[in-house]
Amino acid sequence: MNDEADPAPGERRPPPEPPPSLRRAGAALNDAFRLLQAPPAPADEPPRPARRLRTDHESVEEDLLKLVLTVVELLRQLIERQALRRVDAGDLTDDQEEELGATLMALHDALSDLCAEHGYTLQDLNLDLGPLGPLLPRED
Repeated sequence: MNDEADPAPGERRPPPEPPPSLRRAGAALNDAFRLLQAPPAPADEPPRPARRLRTDHESVEEDLLKLVLTVVELLRQLIERQALRRVDAGDLTDDQEEELGATLMALHDALSDLCAEHGYTLQDLNLDLGPLGPLLPRED
């Protein structure tokens, strides 16, 4: 049986205590972030504060979900490009082309549905990598 009393309506139960291995990993990450310094600002500019991570439960969950959806979309686009190369090279039969096309369309639809279910669009998954540009190529 649970020794803890149920929380009052509107209150949240504190999360369970993480296992020791997870606490050690968290402590190591905490030390790494503490040691990480912002790059030096040019002499003619005032110093900027280091960027902070939002670590509240909801934002971490949402960011992880968005990252997973982004990786799935990246893989889908890579598979689609490889399929187009094989079609152009004539490596596939007509039946294989049909099946591959239907599968890729179903994957696209499923990913679109997942994004919509969580309030995203496929364009939201295109992470900006700063000077490297967007993660995903723009689809025309």
